[in-house]
Parts: sequence; C-alpha cells; structure tokens
Amino acid sequence: MATSVGGERFRQLSPAQFFAKYREIAGFSNPTRALYQTVRELVENALDATDSHGILPNIKILIKRDKENSNYYTVTVEDNGIGIPPQHVPNAFGRVLYSSKYVLRQTRGMFGLGIKAAIIYGQLTTGRPVEVITSTPGSRRIYYFKIRIDLKKNEPVILERGSWRKVRDWHGAIVSITIEGNWSLAKRYIKPYIERTAVITPYANIVFVTPDGEIIYYKRSIEKLPSPPKIVKPHPHGIDLEFLKDMILLYKDKSVREMLIDCFHGIGEKSSTGLLGLAGIPVDKKVGSLTEEEVKRLASVLRGIDRETLLQVRDSTRADNVVDMILEAYPWLKREYVKKAISMVNDILRDKIRNKKVPRLYQKTKPSELTMEHIEALVKALKRFYPRIKPPSPEALSPLGEEIIVEGLKRVYEPEFVTAITRKPASYQGHPFIVEVGIAYGGRIQKSDKPQLIRYANRIPLLFDESSDVAWKVVKPRDEKDRTGFDWRAYGVEFPAPLLVFTHICSTKIPFKGVGKESVADVQEIEYELRLALRDAARKLRLYLSRKKREEERRRKVFVLSRYIPEIARNLAVIARDSIGGDGLEPLLIEKLVDIVSKKTGIDKNRILEVVESVKIGG
Repeated sequence: MATSVGGERFRQLSPAQFFAKYREIAGFSNPTRALYQTVRELVENALDATDSHGILPNIKILIKRDKENSNYYTVTVEDNGIGIPPQHVPNAFGRVLYSSKYVLRQTRGMFGLGIKAAIIYGQLTTGRPVEVITSTPGSRRIYYFKIRIDLKKNEPVILERGSWRKVRDWHGAIVSITIEGNWSLAKRYIKPYIERTAVITPYANIVFVTPDGEIIYYKRSIEKLPSPPKIVKPHPHGIDLEFLKDMILLYKDKSVREMLIDCFHGIGEKSSTGLLGLAGIPVDKKVGSLTEEEVKRLASVLRGIDRETLLQVRDSTRADNVVDMILEAYPWLKREYVKKAISMVNDILRDKIRNKKVPRLYQKTKPSELTMEHIEALVKALKRFYPRIKPPSPEALSPLGEEIIVEGLKRVYEPEFVTAITRKPASYQGHPFIVEVGIAYGGRIQKSDKPQLIRYANRIPLLFDESSDVAWKVVKPRDEKDRTGFDWRAYGVEFPAPLLVFTHICSTKIPFKGVGKESVADVQEIEYELRLALRDAARKLRLYLSRKKREEERRRKVFVLSRYIPEIARNLAVIARDSIGGDGLEPLLIEKLVDIVSKKTGIDKNRILEVVESVKIGG
C-alpha cells in the first residue's frame, strides 16, 4: 500500500522485494558475479549440511548451459547431508529471513539470505523456479519441490511437489537454480573458489563439471572432520540494547539477577551483583519493572570497557578533560574510580614516560592529547573496577586444526614444505575467535615477488578485496618505505619465492569491512593473533630453508668432488697396473669410489654416476 504526502510517495517493501530491487548487496550485480555467487551459496549450504553435522561430505557441482538460451545456466549442487524436512522446504527456499542459522555458533552463512537472493535473481533474469530434491536420514521417502518466491508477500509459491519411496539409503539435498550468467568471465573466479574450497576441506570428495564438459575432481585425502560448533549463550560484552530488550520480554517475571545468570555466558552470582551495582539496579528487582533508563544503563554496563568505545569518544567528545571524557563513555563508573585509573596509567606506562616516549597523564589532560598507549593503558586500568567475567566460550567455534590444514595444502599444491599453526581462542568485543595460519613452500606453487595469500573466514574462501584485508596487512613483505607488513628476509625467504600463506579466521561474528563480505576489518586483536601465528609458522619455514641451504651447499661440494672421480680412478688404475699388473681396473675403481661417496654423503648413487658420466663424455 502506498501513500502520498506533500508530493512524496511512501510505500513498504517486503524483504524479498528489497533484495530484488537491490540485488547487488547480496553479490548479484551482474551475470558474471551472479554465476560465481550462486555456486558459492549452494556449495557453502551443502558443506554446512554435512561437515557441521559430522558427515564426510560428497559434493557434486554441475553448471550446465541452457540449450535454448546460451546466456542461461543451471547450477545444480548435490550433497549427502542431513537434508531438509519436507515441511520446512517451502519456507527455507521461498521466504527471505527464514533459516536455521539464527543461533550463536560458527556457520559459513549468517542469515540464509544468499540462497534466496540467488533464487530471486534467477526469477528476475530467467523466470524459472528453484527445484529441490531432499531426504533426511531415517526417512523412507524422497521429496521434490518446484518453488517460486512471491516477492510482494515474501511467501513461497509451490508450483509442483511430489515424493517417492527410497530404493537406496540416500539422504541430502539436490538444489537447481537457473540464472542468467557469463561463464567465460565467471570461470576465473569459480575455478579458484572450488580449488580453495578443496584446500580447506581435504575430508570432502568434490566433483565439479563445467559447462565446457571439463570434470575437476578432488578426492578425499583425510577422514578427520573438524569438531562441530556448539550453540552457546551470548557474552554480555557482545550484546546491544535491542537484544537486552528481547531478553526482558522473556524474563519479565524473574529477577534481573536471574536473567543475567540464565541468559549470558560468564556471569555468576558474584559478577551479577557487581554488574547490577554499577548499573544502580537492586539484584532482586523484577525484570518487568525495569525503567527505560535502567535498561539503557544496564546494556551499557554489560558491554563493558573496551578500546573502541574510548577511541570513538576521544574523537567526538566536547569534554575538556580526560575524566569527563571517560565518564561520558561510561556514565555508570564512579568518578573516584576514574581518578584512580588515571594514576594507574602512569604506573603502567612508567618506563615510556621516563624515556619521554609518551607524556604523563593528568586528570586535566585534554582528550585530543591521548595517545594510543594512553588508551590501551586506560582500558587495562579501568577494567580493575569492573567485575571479572569469563571470556566468550570457544565451544561455538570449529577451527580446522593443524592436521587438516596441512593435508589440504598438500592435496592441492603438493609443496616440498608445509606447516600450520592454530592459535588459542581469543575474543574481541565479546565475540570469540580463533586464528589459523599455514605456510606452504615449493611444489606446484609458482615463484612470485610476494607471497600468494589464500584467505578464509568461517571456512569460506575470500577471493576479492585482498589488499584491504587485515591478513594482507600482516603477510605483505616489509620494505624500507613501508615498515608495516612482515620481514620475510629474517625468516630466510628471498623473493621471488614459491611461497603460499593460508589464513583462517573463525568466529561467531566476523568483522567484515563491507556488505560484500570479502575482506576482514583491521581489528587489533585479530591482527595481533595473525602476527603471532605467522611468526610461529615462519620460524619452522626458516629451519627448513636453513637445512635445505646447507644440504644444497653440501651437495654442490660433493658434485664438484665427484667430477674428479674418473681422474682419480684412472690414476689409481695406472698405479695398480704398475704394481700388481692387470687391466680393466678403472671401471671397478669408479664404482667403488661412487659407493664410498654415496654412503658418506647420503646422496643417491645414480645422481653421482650422472656427474661422473658427464665428465667422461665431456672428455
């Protein structure tokens, strides 16, 4: 329904209409990107339906060019996952903002929007519906649906449906979407995407059939699956005002303390008392009787003390001094706590203040004069007046682990050296995360003037916007003009080199830079963990390169000496003939000398013989 006020027309869009009108937000800006995005959405849904549920994936991907219209492509992906119960299929594929992913745990997708965006794009460009075949484990039947989305109502329209009895024990889903695409341009994105998916899923069988009839097969090379993520309670530092209001509606008849302990991870009897004390709310007060002001204050207290809030207030405040600035950021803190924290900052930064690297902090210091060192120390000091809360639970995460990363890099790149590091869980703004880094050297990796970087977030390959990603900021080679990046020379790497770096960030909330979700923002905690992991992996590479260099130098010397074997054998044969008589000793002496050199050096006998033969031929 539309209304007109003052010449302006106002009307409401359904979620489906919104994505139909602004499809570039979901990555469907043109036929090339749309074909890539459709493959990506279907493959990631297939993997989530398998490995997240303890099933070794068998994934089949088929892109078929339409016979009637060469610009139309049907993308079909089959998996052996948990399938979709038939009563949920219409909404799962025909209603935007309907998904099984609205829980707090690591998944490849967050809202289930991508698959619906692909279906909408297919409707808009080809007019064809999505087709779904599915069956759940234990079900005796296979179900078929042909579905269109009613964009105006945001509802599924079932065009066809049917079912038949199983003749084999199959479970999973087969989804087909026909869209307008451009394979000739999209293949340069789709093929690397499939390859990088194979790297991160060495436990999966992946078959990819292109429109050109090319069959690409990645055979499972390991049967170990990552531990599946668990659903966990949210951490108080990661919530917002609206989330708290939703909790209040559910717990209105209970006390505020009971709500905090039941709803949030890391809050117990003692910490709930401290939090409510800072918020000025009695512990036994009923949730339903909280005022709007008390709810806002409680939300602010629960979010805790963090660097980003202080930085934002520092850059926007009108306060004349640092005390008022901090109280503006955290109005629930007592002024006496703030003054004590400022004194602590000077103790924390004592050495830097003594060496005049940072100025001393006073209560009357202007906010604009605060350095990053001051902000970091303030956060550390202020947290001493905040109740101790456990960090976010890492159980919601599913890191790959070093064995799977190494196996994945071996499967695709066959490197001469490979290693991987999985860091311990960390957190930012109440969200847990784990960083993993792998390094591969040699093999099928081409030499380049910089490391080849392959990035992942929650097991999703990131192909675009590499230069703006925090991982590239960490991995890029350091030079004299730009002192950021990584000093690869200190680890024995001289470019051009056949070097590949793998990075994986898993979290309940990946801090992407934009709606395209192709690059991760420069979050200090993530950058720090990436650097530590890269250093650990690079140290192992340095040991390997150092051993390799010594071995190559030893081999070079041995090969140089081996060139003298024919001459030595010839002279020894002359001496022996003069002393004891007899001919034909020279070949025997050469063979004996080659055996001695091979045993002493560990170098293959045939390699030494090749050197000897080349000398004999050269004359």
